[in-house]
Amino acid sequence: MSDSIATGDEKISINRGLKGVYFDRSATTFIDGRAGELRYRGYSIHDLAAQSNFEETAYLLIHGELPTKAQLSAFDVELKAARMLPDAVTDIIRSLKDAHPMEVLRTAVSALGAFDPQANDNSAQAVRDKGVRLTSQVPLIVASHHHIRSGRDPIPPSDSLSHAANFLYMITGQAPDIETARLMDVDMVLHAEHGSNASSFTARVVAGTEANLHAAITAAIAALSGPAHGGAAENVMRMAQEVGSPENAAAYVKAKRGNREPVMGFGHRVYRAEDPRARHMRDGVEKLSRAMGQPHWYEILQALVEAMKPYARHGVNVNVDFYAGVVYYLHGIPEDLFVPIFAIGRVPGWTVQVLEQMQNNILIRPLTLYNGPQRRDYVPIGERGEN
Repeated sequence: MSDSIATGDEKISINRGLKGVYFDRSATTFIDGRAGELRYRGYSIHDLAAQSNFEETAYLLIHGELPTKAQLSAFDVELKAARMLPDAVTDIIRSLKDAHPMEVLRTAVSALGAFDPQANDNSAQAVRDKGVRLTSQVPLIVASHHHIRSGRDPIPPSDSLSHAANFLYMITGQAPDIETARLMDVDMVLHAEHGSNASSFTARVVAGTEANLHAAITAAIAALSGPAHGGAAENVMRMAQEVGSPENAAAYVKAKRGNREPVMGFGHRVYRAEDPRARHMRDGVEKLSRAMGQPHWYEILQALVEAMKPYARHGVNVNVDFYAGVVYYLHGIPEDLFVPIFAIGRVPGWTVQVLEQMQNNILIRPLTLYNGPQRRDYVPIGERGEN
């Protein structure tokens, strides 16, 4: 929402939510919301989702180019070497076992900053090093809390599984099959970076003050915890359960739109066309739901898509989180872990946003137009009346 206000000789344009405002340049992510196009470092998200994996994509984001085989192998070794948490951080997780997983994640990431040997080194190499460690440590925090709050000991990470497969293993205790691991891997690739969204912008604001990476990512996690940003996948699964069967989808949508209520998983702040990430999760949900003997979840989602078609011409299209929640649900993952999984995939993206901010740093300090009372004289408290 934008409006212009004349104040004396000056005309001020107000862009609420900074909508449409370019605050800096970025060489990381290209988004064309009208065409429904997304690229990381120039590479189409479709090519990355189909041919790459999370480790390679994380390297691309953090280092700027696709790795050679030797570089990817060394990066994988670096990631696996960081699959560990200080005992003191695990103790903090135990002390917070009854808190929401996002609250635990935010607190534990903040605590990790006290134990990282490069915590206050803001050089580009140190930020990359810390970003790699956090990429490996965040899934450990989520999985450890999942078991601790259930009265179990955390499952130690595997040094032989990929990033996505290892996370599923730490959650379930069983190494996933190739197809299951691949779908989680694609999910993390799709969530790895998305320009100046709310959490990434928050990370850049914090980095702009010359605070360290742990501080910036702690703040990013706090921003992601808000339901207007990270909560769509969780809400879509609840919606699918509420709809119950494909036959109920049309009536559900009609009632929601009649009450001017949003239908979860549709619409996006940036995309007017379909979110380009959605198709990859759609294909995965179809295969996974049928393989697990629960095709009705996919059928419910597709019935909702069909019922929402009249609104597509107004830019209300399906987004990536519409399908992601069902993937997590079919894996037996609790709903309150859906947003933390989003965070697991996004760490490389937050890291590169902080890197870009620090490379040409400036304090981010927008203005607000004052519309309160005009100048008033101070009245001593004894003269303000008895009431």
